[in-house]
Amino acid sequence: MANVKQCVAALARGEVIAYPTEGVFGVGCDPDSPAAVQALLDVKERDKVKGLILIAAELSQLDGYIDFDSLSKEVKADVLATWPGPVTWVMPAGKKITDWVTGQFDTVAVRVSDHPDVRELCLSYGKPITSTSANLSGEEPCRSVAEVVEQLGSRVPNVLEGKIGGRDKPTEIRDARSGKVLRQG
Repeated sequence: MANVKQCVAALARGEVIAYPTEGVFGVGCDPDSPAAVQALLDVKERDKVKGLILIAAELSQLDGYIDFDSLSKEVKADVLATWPGPVTWVMPAGKKITDWVTGQFDTVAVRVSDHPDVRELCLSYGKPITSTSANLSGEEPCRSVAEVVEQLGSRVPNVLEGKIGGRDKPTEIRDARSGKVLRQG
């Protein structure tokens, strides 16, 4: 178990952490560290081409990671109406983002979370972190610290103590360019 300060220190060292989100536990790392992202992909046994989600405490933390200015006024309003909250948006990638995070895409999935632990973590770290469900590929996502420890064990020694939000399924994913719902929330 770890507290926010310990998780922030782990992120700064390029380590992978686990933390509670709106519906499941997530695992994440510093999106600007290729070694950290590779470590995360190794933990998940996940293919790099799939890409990762970024989560943030506020929109300003996503500056440079997304090209928010390229979106229409209407789309921006739609996005802002859902944040902070459990909606992930696929947006045009900004100049700061790399293919370690975007995978094979020219877009990046991002969410400004309303989960208090995620918000505190991102505010304390000073930027967004990557987010993907805490589980091995093909396994059920973890919903508690105990499940993270059982399934991921020593692969993720830094697990933020906390509880998931009240959602019974992962967050909704919408495409900002097309408006389509890619995954129901």
